[in-house]
Amino acid sequence: MNKFWIIVGHTYFNKVKTKSFIITTLLTLLILFGISNISTIIQAFEKDEEAKTFAVLDQTNTYFALFEDNVEKLGDPFEIEKSTLSETELDKKVLEEEYDGMIIITKDQNDLPSATVKTLSMTDSQIFAQIEQVLQQTKQEIGRVQLGLDSSDLNVLFTPVEINKVALEDNAKTEEELNQARGLVYVLLFVIYFSVIFYASMIATEVATEKSSRVMEILISSVSPVKQMFAKLIGIGLLSLTQMFIILVFGYASIQSKIDELNTMTGGLLGFSDIPTSTFVYAGIYFILGYFLFATLAAFLGSLVSRIEDVQQLISPMIFIIVGAFMIAMFGLGNPETPFITISSYIPFFTPMIMFLRVGMLNIPFWEIALSIAILLLSITALAIFGARVYKGGVLIYGKSSSFKDLKRALMMSKDK
Repeated sequence: MNKFWIIVGHTYFNKVKTKSFIITTLLTLLILFGISNISTIIQAFEKDEEAKTFAVLDQTNTYFALFEDNVEKLGDPFEIEKSTLSETELDKKVLEEEYDGMIIITKDQNDLPSATVKTLSMTDSQIFAQIEQVLQQTKQEIGRVQLGLDSSDLNVLFTPVEINKVALEDNAKTEEELNQARGLVYVLLFVIYFSVIFYASMIATEVATEKSSRVMEILISSVSPVKQMFAKLIGIGLLSLTQMFIILVFGYASIQSKIDELNTMTGGLLGFSDIPTSTFVYAGIYFILGYFLFATLAAFLGSLVSRIEDVQQLISPMIFIIVGAFMIAMFGLGNPETPFITISSYIPFFTPMIMFLRVGMLNIPFWEIALSIAILLLSITALAIFGARVYKGGVLIYGKSSSFKDLKRALMMSKDK
């Protein structure tokens, strides 16, 4: 057992000191810092950006003043200048960048304002949306006058309708709780997705690296291959927990002071105050079980190759499964109660993501959660037993990998040992 923990420690400390671990951790922390300060960063760039100037050609000779008033009411998102030049002359000035663009105001068939906007390119969708908003306000004001309506009547008419949503199911989540749960599930699904791919690939690569350097021949003479496999799983598992702990602590410290601002920007998705503690507990459970499920699979797949360049080819089906589970989970965020999502949540390789999705967004019976965890534990056990046999023979296979045909060779060699 002492040798087992030596391998665990060796795997853990070797990986902690690698450049890839340090760089990915620092890069993730930098991204979290950027997300938590996104409004400050945007404002810093906006301060240096001058408002765009548009020449306005009012072919109706009546709408410019009202259009100008509505630009001011919107907060002057862009500047306008009334022009008496022809459209051709203004085209030339826009091309020469004297103006950022031009707005030609005309009348439609109902004698209401319409416009043509010309710019050098159509990449700035925000400015077009702002011009459209100003023109819409202008159109509404002119239409109100034509119909003889009062401003208050018009406001009442355009006030959004109210819908009171009531769930009759016992203990059903409120709309606010559901939005918060959706935000939490969305974040944690990405964490599970990237972690499983990254760490499972790391395990497969680690095994292939040792085989390519013939270190495996030395190791198996003193420690059984099965102990090696589980030592690597635990070592890299501890590595993942270390990285997650650093990221979560830094992320919490960065976001905590600006959680209200981020919550407002995301429409309530980041307000996790009403999320039950059990959801976070289940997130940890499904993350750990998902890790061991795919890590065990990756370990014995990695034992079948002798060259590092063959690793990605052999584990690509596993990556496709993870991607498939993630895509199904993304679909389920919109409607987690569909039969397709329910059935998928009991398929072992999909369970870590999809059952967690259901747990986070629905009030499902505890027996369903217990059943999914039992299915995962049985799958991990079966995969570990089978994987240990493959690993035991696979570490002795050298030469070019013949993909999954080597499974049979590995199993036969494990019986001979």
